[in-house]
Amino acid sequence: MTALAMAGNRLKLLSLGTKAAIAAMVVCAAVAGFLLSPTRQPANAATYSVPLTPARAASLVQATTGEAANDMQAIGDRAKVINAALPFASGPLLSARPFAAAGSDVDQRRALLCLTQAVYYEAGFEPMDGRRAVAQVILNRMRHPAFPKSICGVVYQNNGRICQFTFVCDGALTRRPAGAAWQQAETIARAALAGYVEKSVGSATHYHANYVAPRWAPLLAKVSQLGQHIFYRWPGSWGQPAAFTGRYVGEPRDPLSLRPVAPAVFGPITADAVTAAPVVAGPPVPRAENDVGGLLDTTKGWTLSIPDPRETSGAASKLIAAQERKAAKPVETAAAGTVAGAISGTR
Repeated sequence: MTALAMAGNRLKLLSLGTKAAIAAMVVCAAVAGFLLSPTRQPANAATYSVPLTPARAASLVQATTGEAANDMQAIGDRAKVINAALPFASGPLLSARPFAAAGSDVDQRRALLCLTQAVYYEAGFEPMDGRRAVAQVILNRMRHPAFPKSICGVVYQNNGRICQFTFVCDGALTRRPAGAAWQQAETIARAALAGYVEKSVGSATHYHANYVAPRWAPLLAKVSQLGQHIFYRWPGSWGQPAAFTGRYVGEPRDPLSLRPVAPAVFGPITADAVTAAPVVAGPPVPRAENDVGGLLDTTKGWTLSIPDPRETSGAASKLIAAQERKAAKPVETAAAGTVAGAISGTR
């Protein structure tokens, strides 16, 4: 081999190494920019006991329940990188107090139904501690000043367009659930209403799937990951047990009356769909393509394209691939264009 050819090969190797280095720098810069942006005021950087001003508390509620609640930083693999880079909150993970459902028999039956629905449709095929964690989040919300003071009120909370729990708005409730998983969800809900506490999520009030990265996530304190769900509490003292002073008022409204208008594709909702006991495994649990594990804006358009959650990692991989194809932008050919595009796409 001539000296000229050897020099050419060395230049090629150097070029490949430079490209790899640039790619790594792009990922690091994107994640750092997301986490350290001064407009985000990351919750994990604050002492866990710092009190929140009323204005700050109001802005957090707006960011997680208002029009911007579904604003995604990334989806798929990029979201997983961002989620992994966000550190867990410092300070102790304090457990919530046990909850004991009071009220009439009607109150207890309504509370059990609403909590069972949430556990099943939000995490019915997640690990058992992940299902219990969803039930705990609902109880935590009910006790916090920022949320309604009934179990069904928390589960069905919506502003006409954005539902705090996706299954309420996406038509899932019109389809009969899988019998065994429903019975497990009911057992978990019954235990939670009788005082069981899922300590692994502490006073968490929010969660999302790990394959999406909502822009609100760094505003809260990341406390745990169970299965595909990442759990968060409010930052500072607002997320500590002492702040959960809300009193349970029972279940004054029938769950059926709390539902938003059903999507036309599913037809009318009947009382049988709410109260009938599941007896056989039914069709796949539907999920909207903009499902973020608890939030859905039905005005932005959606399709029931997510596979049955009983299909494990293969289904999740297909979902992520489909989401990434839909969100993909034309690839820049110039090296500078590629770097700039990668950074701006993760801002």
